[in-house]
Amino acid sequence: MDKRTCSALAATLVVALTFGTAGCSGGQKADGARGRKNPATANSGRAIGGTPQKGGTLTVLSNQDFTHLDPARNWVMNDMDFGTRLLYRTLVSYKAAPGTAGGELAPDLATDLGTPSNGAKTWTFHLKPGIKYEDGTPVTAQDIKYNVERSFSPDLPGGADYAARYLKGAEGYRGPAKGEHLDSVKTPNDTTIVFELRTPFAEFPNATVMPTFAPVPKAKDNGPRYDNRPFSSGPYKIETYQRNKKLILVRNRHWDPKTDEIRKAYPDKLVMVIGLKPNQIDDRMIASQGADASAVPWYALRPESAGKVLPRAEVRERLLAESTNCTDMVQMHTGRAPFDKVKVRQAVQYALDKEAVITSSGGPAFNDVSHAYMPAALFDGKQPDTLKIPATGDADRAKQLLKEAGKPNGFTTKMTVSNGDKGRAEAIQQSLAKAGVKVTIETVDPSAFYATIGDTANRTDMVYTGWCPDYPSGSTFLPFVFDGRYIKEKGNTGNHSLFRDEPTMKRMDEIAAMTDAKEANAAWRELDGKIVAKAPAVPVLVRRWPLVVGANIAGAYGQTSFGGQLDYASVGLKDPAKSKG
Repeated sequence: MDKRTCSALAATLVVALTFGTAGCSGGQKADGARGRKNPATANSGRAIGGTPQKGGTLTVLSNQDFTHLDPARNWVMNDMDFGTRLLYRTLVSYKAAPGTAGGELAPDLATDLGTPSNGAKTWTFHLKPGIKYEDGTPVTAQDIKYNVERSFSPDLPGGADYAARYLKGAEGYRGPAKGEHLDSVKTPNDTTIVFELRTPFAEFPNATVMPTFAPVPKAKDNGPRYDNRPFSSGPYKIETYQRNKKLILVRNRHWDPKTDEIRKAYPDKLVMVIGLKPNQIDDRMIASQGADASAVPWYALRPESAGKVLPRAEVRERLLAESTNCTDMVQMHTGRAPFDKVKVRQAVQYALDKEAVITSSGGPAFNDVSHAYMPAALFDGKQPDTLKIPATGDADRAKQLLKEAGKPNGFTTKMTVSNGDKGRAEAIQQSLAKAGVKVTIETVDPSAFYATIGDTANRTDMVYTGWCPDYPSGSTFLPFVFDGRYIKEKGNTGNHSLFRDEPTMKRMDEIAAMTDAKEANAAWRELDGKIVAKAPAVPVLVRRWPLVVGANIAGAYGQTSFGGQLDYASVGLKDPAKSKG
């Protein structure tokens, strides 16, 4: 909408009927109507549905396929949750618990959280006995080393690059295909693995939560095709997988719950139905009829469906809406004109109406405006607002900046977004147009989105995407989004602004070398504000992840460490006999 009137906003922001925050006065209402109770978060921090019973079939309704299931390539929150909770185990994982307890580390394949030596430049892990793959063969330390090495392979892009960033001697390494191995990953025996880092890294156990540190037996590796059939070390194995249609998981009979303090594995079977229309999924989950009572949605509730949920108490009882702790951003290609000029990027910063984007995202019940890059969780619960730009934007200031940048008549550009973000993109498009920036939106299927924007030579100059900290530290946010030394031509992740700023990178190195955690945290927060001023990207909002589950679902909660997605380690059924497989 070109003009945000009260009637237009009330029609769009259905959630305001319940939440009481239509926000017609503008200003900072999008921050979440402080002081009012949010009806979307009544179940926050707890599991709903009681304790699941063993057995039955859990159905997952999805509008999209996975980006990747190969643990060397799996670095999208939802996919990591599914892969590491159901199919493969990692050295360390997160506790299966709602609320803040879900952010605590727990040993998984390893006996403990690792032992540091050499000033935290060497980390040693010992594997638990009795952990087996789906064929009954034992998981070995060599299998973990092999997956870490294959994560460097150029034909397996998209995965977490902690190994590349921290392992000693990893520069230029391109995987094990030609018989080359990393000397900095040692396996003195089948149950011991040692990592040698080039710099001290006290947070290394947090990094070993990543799927990169899951085992892959060399004999089962078939390159990019491994994405279709990862070999299970977890409680379930793949029975069949038809891309974009259906995935069926059945029990891995060689998984021993005595070795696993994290996964409950309540259902006998999981069936993911892929390719459904998002509105169809929302309506089926809200109705919760027949087999759908034993179903859960894969993707978040659409903003348009909020009005069907929040006014109805019986549906709200089945609603989860944990914060994703992920910041949505508009990232601009700082290596291409006109975005190579800081004033052009700042003009976008001022022109963008974040309140309109939040309205298009389901309103303040499901979103918080973002003034900084790192989410509030990394600022002790409250983001700073260093620039003081109104949440509704400032088109006049944006026009002045464009004039100073030599673009008095504005310019045209293109922005790539995932299909599910089209409404948000249109709100951005309309607000930037007021300052003379004409944006053409290009939508991409979610399963291909990251590959598309990761192709740095052929992508558009703007992208709408986000970043989630892998654990509560600035070290897992700012370096991944703004360190120009890790930009890849293909499979680029995080730094989609292609920001290469020497002072920023130098400061990142200085902070990474700090041994005092409090000092480092304060430094990351200060650096966040300095990068915001250079405007390689515009922080827009932090979403909640609203999920309406079926009436027969038990043990359901949003796992905060996986962006608010269901914790598949704990979810199951109230009455397995009512499920259909």
